Amino acid sequence: MSGPFRIAGGALLDRTQPLRFSFDGRSYDGFAGDTLASALLANGVRLVARSFKYHRPRGLLTAGSEEPNGLVNLGRSGGTPNARATMVELYDGLTASSQNRFPSLRHDIGALAGLASPFLAAGFYYKTFLWPRRFWRSVYEPLIRQAAGLGTAPASSDPDAYSTRFAHCDLLVVGSGPAGLAAASAAIDRGERVILCEERANFGETLLDDPDASIGGVPADAWREQALRALRAAPQVRLLARTTAFGIFADNMVGLCERLTDHVAHPDPRLPRERLWQVRARRIVLATGAIEQPLVFPNNDRPGVMLAGAARAYVRRWGAAPGTRAVVATASDSAWEAAFDLHRSGITIAVIADLRSQVHETLRTTARRLSIVTQLNARVDRVAGHRQVRAIVVNGRRIPCDLVLTSAGFAPAVHLYSQTGAGLIYDEARHFFLADQRHPGVRCAGACNGSFVLDEIVAEGYEAAAGDVSGPRPARTHGTFALPNIGEARGMAFVDHQSDVTVKDIRLALQEGFRAAEHLKRYTTSGMGADQGKTSNLNALGIAARTLGKPIPAIGLTTFRMPYTPVSFGALAGRARGALFEPLRKTPIDGWAEEHGAAFELLGGWRRAHWFAQPGEDMRSAVRRECRTVRSAVGIFDASTLGKIEVAGPDAAEFLERIYVNTMRKLEPGRCRYGLMLREDGFIFDDGVVGRFAEDRFHVTTTTGGVQGVLAHMEDYRQTEWPELKVWLTSTTEQWAVIAVQGPKARQVIEPFVRDIELSDAAMPHLSCRDGHFLGIPLRLFRVSFTGERGYEINVPAGYGRSVWEKLWTRAAALEGTAYGTEAMRTLRMEKGFLIVGQDTDGSVTPADAGLGRLVGKTKRDFIGKRSLARSGLVAADRKQLVGLATDDPAIVPAEGGQVVDCPAPPLRTHAIGHVTSSCWSETLQRSIAMALVENGRARMGERLYVSGERGFHPVRVAPLPFFDPDGARLHG
Repeated sequence: MSGPFRIAGGALLDRTQPLRFSFDGRSYDGFAGDTLASALLANGVRLVARSFKYHRPRGLLTAGSEEPNGLVNLGRSGGTPNARATMVELYDGLTASSQNRFPSLRHDIGALAGLASPFLAAGFYYKTFLWPRRFWRSVYEPLIRQAAGLGTAPASSDPDAYSTRFAHCDLLVVGSGPAGLAAASAAIDRGERVILCEERANFGETLLDDPDASIGGVPADAWREQALRALRAAPQVRLLARTTAFGIFADNMVGLCERLTDHVAHPDPRLPRERLWQVRARRIVLATGAIEQPLVFPNNDRPGVMLAGAARAYVRRWGAAPGTRAVVATASDSAWEAAFDLHRSGITIAVIADLRSQVHETLRTTARRLSIVTQLNARVDRVAGHRQVRAIVVNGRRIPCDLVLTSAGFAPAVHLYSQTGAGLIYDEARHFFLADQRHPGVRCAGACNGSFVLDEIVAEGYEAAAGDVSGPRPARTHGTFALPNIGEARGMAFVDHQSDVTVKDIRLALQEGFRAAEHLKRYTTSGMGADQGKTSNLNALGIAARTLGKPIPAIGLTTFRMPYTPVSFGALAGRARGALFEPLRKTPIDGWAEEHGAAFELLGGWRRAHWFAQPGEDMRSAVRRECRTVRSAVGIFDASTLGKIEVAGPDAAEFLERIYVNTMRKLEPGRCRYGLMLREDGFIFDDGVVGRFAEDRFHVTTTTGGVQGVLAHMEDYRQTEWPELKVWLTSTTEQWAVIAVQGPKARQVIEPFVRDIELSDAAMPHLSCRDGHFLGIPLRLFRVSFTGERGYEINVPAGYGRSVWEKLWTRAAALEGTAYGTEAMRTLRMEKGFLIVGQDTDGSVTPADAGLGRLVGKTKRDFIGKRSLARSGLVAADRKQLVGLATDDPAIVPAEGGQVVDCPAPPLRTHAIGHVTSSCWSETLQRSIAMALVENGRARMGERLYVSGERGFHPVRVAPLPFFDPDGARLHG
């Protein structure tokens, strides 16, 4: 035996494998098969935690994943906070510690908060921290942040690995109790692919709690072993232990989290710690059982107050006695059965105090035969004791004990079912919620469906496997949940143990007008903890209903949200962490840029050359040199990240005509055009150049970060709105390397390499495109510019991208040219007043706002967003318009995002008339420039405005766009 409270039995223990573990620095003994909770109880440890708000002593309340109190920190993997001791499997060397206490668990100075409990009732933080206002940041916020939470998040990065798998099956069974085993067994008889998941380490553990239980005349444990042998032998069955179904999503997609190594003393470093399963199931059977609910009475949170079913589980499964002398305070038949079982295991039952006036005579007969005192019409006045139960006062009589077993009945675990979006119905006779069984692919079976007789549970499992359960079983007396009724007893009676919500808090919230379930939840925080109110929601609703004199359905029910139990961030992230968090996309020219000293930035998932430094240069001097060189000679720029979509087919022109605001149908082959596309609401969605290479073939470019959205946008309309159009879309972003050659000498750079395309201004003017070859390499050549200079974009197959770049670089360098990065590109485009979608637009900008109203085809019959452009709000005179800004002091560069106002010393409530979207130092103009969205901006030309900065407001004047070469003479050569 290990520990003074280890008793005979323990079906899950392997007593031949003793283990050592530590809790709060003290070493204890346990056995293989123990949980941390059972091992602590076996060693007489009752105090395991401190409560969230009042730091009250807390012990274990349950034996499962619904545990609200026993949250501990585990020492492995850099520290895992808020682990439920009831779900932590013991291994040799396990190190755990309590949380939310200082300096120690037994002597926690935070318990002084209990003295202030009259001032810390529900909603106190809404009322307390409003005045003085100046104290918020200096006093209140630091205090709140310091007090928030239970465990401490680890400071180091997670050293473990995680994986993800996808699976499909005919039947997914969640839960391996009798209903779950029956459902899986029925499915294999039909040859179906089955996945059975169980959140605990052993399948069918609940069948071990009652030694007298039988199924069809067969002892329950023998029936369990027989079912498991058949399932393990079936090749189409996958059994997943230590696996929690945490969420159900659309079309029967279920998220499962499998814990692979947390129970192993020395895990294989090659194995992941957890695995996220994404399972698509044709049918789902939820056999998640029911959750026992505690009674509500003063001091019901003291260590030693435990659910009756949990105490029975500790005795039967793990041979751990949670106490020596127990009082059973109940309103449920199941607690009587648990009391009888604990009595046979050697635990003294001082009295069974039942709140009801009548119970089944068979229960009272059994109690008399076992010499157990019973009392009906009981009233629990309070529990005595501080760090441990010492006595309980029932109907004014003090009864010494060290264990209080409580049970108000059971609540079916319908959390996963409610995530499907289907409905729940309220069982008036038994006072709990049940699934309406109307979801076509999901069925609840067993206690989850309100059935509590073992043979009926099994039969329901068989039926659910075939989808035959049409609704919950008719109401019965067994399984009834007792609505709380604690009268006016003094003392703190806890409804939600994890959030320290008391009956007083519930009543105060009702008094202050928070009467709907969702409002009650948020005002009191009841049900908002990591346990999601599994042992508190029904009691909270019951108290509210009794106080208001309404039925529970009139109060409502809070939403059961994913996840069912907490899931680690590591499991959700999988391998997407560090360098794999988001795949880093590199262009074919990235290696050359790195070799030549480029500084990089991440844009739209791509690594892009930000600027190229020469010896002795910082970023500012390098960018200014690049801009000067592009304007005076030539620069080459890696534009491979531009989104590229091939649009082909007989109806390609008609398709693009409907997508873009400007005319595309009349675009001649060999020409290209700047295209602007809108959302249905009339706001700018994306832009780019559209080149027509044949009657039925277009090359469409998009912004770097917008290509996926644009392609999805196009496909959506192609497939759902215009399926009659014969057009096909192909993303070619990675197929083409794009090199922009910009500047007065741009043509001189490319002439030696392009022999089959006539490059004269007459033969290839601005906004034209040609097919040809670059030294024999297939080429698509565009004459376009984003700098305002003569410009060409060379598109070659990606595999040739670096070699073509090197040829161009050699030629450009000979002509005193430069390679330039994205910072110089943004400066050059700003000088020309070219906008960047997503920077100079914010999702609420129309073509007219951006100064692009001339692009909108006035004679076009239709295009996406056309009707929205006519809405009164989109043509209002006071809309924000894109304009230029020039500071009075040319050296001051306005901050991007800076607010624009129209008075020099604005009061606190001044209305901002706009904001700066882009700003920079212009080497060409030798001053700062900015672009901004300003109310009725184009009518304010020359007007003095003010832009916020770190040192106050800077005066600016509204200027027209573009700032440089407004006639486009350089653009056309």
